[in-house]
Formats: sequence, C-alpha cells, structure tokens
Amino acid sequence: MIAFNRTRGEFLGDRIGLARNFLERARGLLGRRPPGEGGGLWIAPCRCVHTFGMSFPIDVLFLDGTGRVVGLHPNLPPGRLTRYYPGAAGALELPAGVVPRTNTARGDLVEFREEQAC
Repeated sequence: MIAFNRTRGEFLGDRIGLARNFLERARGLLGRRPPGEGGGLWIAPCRCVHTFGMSFPIDVLFLDGTGRVVGLHPNLPPGRLTRYYPGAAGALELPAGVVPRTNTARGDLVEFREEQAC
C-alpha cells in the first residue's frame, strides 16, 4: 500500500503493511527490523502506540477517519509511549526521519492507495 501526504504532495511510503487484527496490532513493529526507505505499518484501529522492546526509533502519525493528521511523534525513541488520541482511527508507523523530511504536520491530509500493477 502507498501512503501519500496530499497536503504536501509527498510520498510517505510505498511499502506500507497493514495491521488490522488483534495480534497484528499488538505486535506492530516489535521483533522486526527497522522499516527501510518506503516501508511502514498502518495500524487500525489504534489510538496510542509504544516502542517498548524496540531497538530503533520510528516516526508515528495518528490519523482520524478522514485521513487528517491529529497527532505526530517524529523520531519516537525505543521505550516510549505516545499520548492517547481519542479522535484517531489509526497510527502510521514510518522510518525515523520521514516526518521532518516531508514536512508533515498536524492537519495534513494523508491518503492510502493500493499498489498499482505494472
């Protein structure tokens, strides 16, 4: 799946995985390698994430049901917990550095697209 910041005209990732069932959401990126360039994970539903047990920082965007950024945590280090976002529909976990590189900010509109076959 592709994540695109419509407001900024910037791609956030082109290899975004999905975590929709309880076990996938509970695991998130735990026990995995850091997402490489273009990688990431969309966790839905999700209103809070933690990085306990992780060995690398990540960028996290919380999006509401329309795709608006309602919260962001650039460069969230291991061993941390975000605040709870009651209006969030899900969390997009990205490699550290994507949020500042794309100038993503609260209020931006993020779209998800299915990958297109060649």
